[in-house]
Amino acid sequence: MTKSALQIARAAYQPKLPKALKGAVKAVAGAATQSVADQEAIQKLFPNTYGMPLIKFEATDEVVNFPAMNVGVILSGGQAPGGHNVISGIFDGIKSLNKDSKLYGFILGPGGLVDHNYMELTSDIIDEYRNTGGFDIIGSGRTKLEKEDQFEKGLEILKQLDIKALVIIGGDGSLTGARIFAQEFDVPCVGLPGTIDNDLYGTDTTIGYDTALNTILDAVDKIRDTATSHERLFFVEVMGRDAGFLALNGAIASGAEAAIIPEFSTEVDQLEEFIKNGFRKSKNSSIVIVAESELTGGAMHFAERVKNEYPQYDVRVTILGHLQRGGSPTAHDRILASRLGAAAIDAIMDGQRNVMVGIEHDEVVYVPFTKAIKNDKPIKKDLVNVLRELSI
Repeated sequence: MTKSALQIARAAYQPKLPKALKGAVKAVAGAATQSVADQEAIQKLFPNTYGMPLIKFEATDEVVNFPAMNVGVILSGGQAPGGHNVISGIFDGIKSLNKDSKLYGFILGPGGLVDHNYMELTSDIIDEYRNTGGFDIIGSGRTKLEKEDQFEKGLEILKQLDIKALVIIGGDGSLTGARIFAQEFDVPCVGLPGTIDNDLYGTDTTIGYDTALNTILDAVDKIRDTATSHERLFFVEVMGRDAGFLALNGAIASGAEAAIIPEFSTEVDQLEEFIKNGFRKSKNSSIVIVAESELTGGAMHFAERVKNEYPQYDVRVTILGHLQRGGSPTAHDRILASRLGAAAIDAIMDGQRNVMVGIEHDEVVYVPFTKAIKNDKPIKKDLVNVLRELSI
């Protein structure tokens, strides 16, 4: 990519930083703190925190030297906006520890590990892809790591490149392969939740989910215009596989009349419930968001049912499909992805292995692969109630 003079100048700009953020600093403990009164009583109430010292940061000449470390990264599975920010975060993380550290990207997913197809990711490459959509910096793939010879070829290239740890970005299928590989050869593997479905246990949101949700919102807003003009019932199919997070939250955000999600497909006839409740009286159109899933049958299934069972409705179907995987990541996804990328390096430095790094309650957490993969992430039923109330 040819860079303009403005892009070059922006990349070279060094922002002014507070003195505390420049160079090496050290934490210095000051005097112990105490309450203004009733010290003994308050100490009994807060025995673990009472009396903790004030901490201040001071400049120091002490330099902590970290050895250079080579890390491998794989983008796996379906594209999720924010993948490039994750890789940027990993790159910045290892370079901040030692500028001689190297990041190797395996081309087209796990298949690149098996086929020894890789590239070293340099600052020039990273800078071209920061904050852009897609997985095209190294590509993605769905090759499953299952066979012994695949693992052996993967281990061979890791040894050849002196890679000390492997970071895998993807969904539950990707983390499953990483877990098996880590167990087979005792290679430190760290997983990062990269999927628009938001279905991984152990993290509040996954990379790409917020961007996909905003894409759905934009699309439904436009569909509403034509639905209202012609007094139609629209079924809008969104991704999510066996999880209804995109459909449910997309419906709430867009003001849709209902969401049909796989989590409740066996509990109630969701279409019949919607029809019985009737269209929103204040509007002359209705939009139902349906999660693609074998459990729901998809938007076409419900459209056919309406045509057969409720012929008085003028029905249309829109399938958003891969539109949801595209576009530049939102601010939320950029921050989340960058944060998780840097946290992956922290996890490696802390000696963590075979874990997924997630964010829960705005705190970085390490979730064992087995827990992240096997546990289902539950839908909050109060959100279902919110949608029902809003659609009255």
